Amino acid sequence: MRNPQLNQDGSLQHLLSTEGLPARILRELLDKASTFIDDSSGTPEIRKVPLLAGKSVFNIFFENSTRTRTTFEIAAKRLSADVVNLNIGSSSTSKGETLLDTVDNLCAMHADMFIVRHSQSGAAHLIARHVAPDIHVINAGDGRHAHPTQALLDMYTIRHYKKEFHNLRVAIVGDVLHSRVARSQIHALTTLGVPEVRVIAPKTLLPSHVEKMGVHVYHDMRQGLRDVDAVLMLRLQNERMQGALLPSAQEYFKYYGLTEEKLAYAKPDAIVMHPGPMNRGVEIDSAVADGPRSVILSQVTFGIAVRMAVMSTLIGSKA
Repeated sequence: MRNPQLNQDGSLQHLLSTEGLPARILRELLDKASTFIDDSSGTPEIRKVPLLAGKSVFNIFFENSTRTRTTFEIAAKRLSADVVNLNIGSSSTSKGETLLDTVDNLCAMHADMFIVRHSQSGAAHLIARHVAPDIHVINAGDGRHAHPTQALLDMYTIRHYKKEFHNLRVAIVGDVLHSRVARSQIHALTTLGVPEVRVIAPKTLLPSHVEKMGVHVYHDMRQGLRDVDAVLMLRLQNERMQGALLPSAQEYFKYYGLTEEKLAYAKPDAIVMHPGPMNRGVEIDSAVADGPRSVILSQVTFGIAVRMAVMSTLIGSKA
C-alpha cells in the first residue's frame, strides 16, 4: 500500500507522521531547514524568503497550543505566505458543523495548506484523504498518535550538536504512553540510524510491547541515562491521563525528574531537550533546564526553520 504522505514519484504530499517516511525524505527536510538558518553572527537567525508568496496557509487548531501554532505562523510568514488562524472556539464546529464541512468551506476560500491540530488520533489523515491534490496537510499533533514536526526539529537539534546519528545513544524519558512526540521521535531516530534508543519511564507510563518499536526499556533513571549522548525529556501529559497512573507529581520527580545528579550518569557532553511547555520540578529541575547542557531554547529557534522546510517542500511537491 502506498504511503498516503507521498506522491507516486516519491515526493512529499502531506506530512502526517514520521512513521513510514524514508530516511531520504527526513534528511532532505533537515538539509533544507539548514538553508533557512543564518549562523554568521554566532546566534542562529531565521532568514525571510518569498517561497510561499501568494499562498494561503490555514492554522486550524482544535486543541490549544500557543507554542506550536505560533512557530507555524512565524514560519509561514517568513516564507511570505498569507496566514489565517482559525479560532475553533467561535467557529461553526462549535455549532455542530462537522470537521470535513469546515475543511470544505476553507477549501472554498482557496486554502493551499492546512496545519491541523486535533485531540483525536487520525484527524489529519482524514483531512488529507478528503482534500484536493493541490492542497497539502501538516499534522501539528493528533491525539496520542503523532507530532512529526516536533520530531523533525528534535532531529535537527541533535544533528546540529552531534553532527551524526549513526554513533549515538539517545534516551527518551517520561510519559511515553500518552506522548505523540515520543512516538514520532522513536520512528525518526530509528529511521535515521541511531543504533540505541532508550525509553525510561515507570511501567504505568509505557505502552504495552513498546520494545517492538525497536527501543530498550529502562525503569531506573540512572541505569537508563548511563553514557547517553542526548536526553529527550517528555512533558507529563496530565490532560490525557485516565485514572491514577502516578502517586503524585513529587513522587514522579523523585524518580524520573531530571536533576544534575541524574544527568551526571550521561556523557559529559550530553545535551538535554524538552518539547515544552516544561513542568519545572516535575519533569526537570530548573538547574538543568537553564544549565549549560540544555538546548531547549535552540529547539524553539530550529523549529521555525524546520517548519519552513516542511511547508516549502510540500508547496514545491508534485500533486
